[in-house]
Amino acid sequence: MKLKVGVFFGGESVEHEISIISANQAMHAIDRTKYDVVPVYLSKKREWYTGEALFDVKEYKNLDALLKKCQRIIIVPNNGKIQIERYPAKKFGSNVVNTIDVAIPVIHGTNGEDGALQGFFELNGIPYSGCEVAAAAVGQDKVFMKNILRDSGLPITKYVWYYSSDWYANQESCLDTIEEKLMYPVMIKPASLGSSVGISKATDRASLEEGITEAISYDNKFIVEEMVTQLVEVNCSVIGDFSSAKASVLEEVMGSDEFLSFKDKYEGGGGSKGAKSSGTKSQGMASTNRIIPARLTEEGTKYVQDLALQTFRVLGSAGVARIDFLINAEDNNVYVNEINTIPGSLSFYLWEKTDRNFTELMTSLVELALKRQRERESLTFSFESNVLALQGGGTKGAKGTKA
Repeated sequence: MKLKVGVFFGGESVEHEISIISANQAMHAIDRTKYDVVPVYLSKKREWYTGEALFDVKEYKNLDALLKKCQRIIIVPNNGKIQIERYPAKKFGSNVVNTIDVAIPVIHGTNGEDGALQGFFELNGIPYSGCEVAAAAVGQDKVFMKNILRDSGLPITKYVWYYSSDWYANQESCLDTIEEKLMYPVMIKPASLGSSVGISKATDRASLEEGITEAISYDNKFIVEEMVTQLVEVNCSVIGDFSSAKASVLEEVMGSDEFLSFKDKYEGGGGSKGAKSSGTKSQGMASTNRIIPARLTEEGTKYVQDLALQTFRVLGSAGVARIDFLINAEDNNVYVNEINTIPGSLSFYLWEKTDRNFTELMTSLVELALKRQRERESLTFSFESNVLALQGGGTKGAKGTKA
């Protein structure tokens, strides 16, 4: 029997629509001779759905109509199987709609890419691709990420970060400190969002204040980074895990401004020849204007790929990720910008230019998920003890009770 691969997508984040595009590309790319594909859609109301209509990206133009064609579900572990059951349940007959053997999360942003969904998989014993809980959380939070990269000796730009409560308590002090430690121009970003949402550039105190106000409307923590002038932005995808990983060809991303905006990423023209395998007209990150391979020397390319592999390992990543780099064209200094642990379009267009097509990429993700599950099953997570049966002693905090 073929393995059943559940593709999880949607979610409540501002990247909901991008997740739909990425997941539809992924579902159409999965090898149907090896796997059955089970779409699992999470609505913005935190409700799970499945159904054949979810395979057609055109259906998402009217979500209310789409969900009427789908079955609302819950996910239940039962005797070693992961069951998808109808909700609300029928009084008579089976409520099992389908089962899942392995999950591929394609939810971008909050409560999907940040460890929340990975924790759900862990609790329910579902083998899944991509980062584990801690690595997913670190990869989504730019402050955690920058702190780890800095302490690991990887090159990053100067930065300052604050909680929104710090800002509300003393805005002038925050502005003074930022201006003391960083030089304009700077970039202001919400700490835990992707797809360039809430990001802005500041060239003076007034625009800095305006950018921070926007950033904290999306997140309760923000980061301000010294901007690289004469910018060349290149990205590298990495696939694997802590024991073995491979870097893709590099892409040079062409934005319409000094940084790649949400509009550049998802509303730009261009298109990508490699996106034909998605089976949809919506091309996600594959539609971004880009040059593949990036216009770097062989030595420069190897240096960036090595940094990508180091970043992937230092952050504990797994599955497929994309690491973004900033290069100062004036002095050729390279800086690690950030990691995307569930990148838009799963970076398939970089792997098609490397050593595997989109279908082979999806097969690799399934195999990595099953490999990790086998490794986890060999670990010890609990041991037998009789603490509750002990007589007299009890525990330190239980003085007022008798066992």
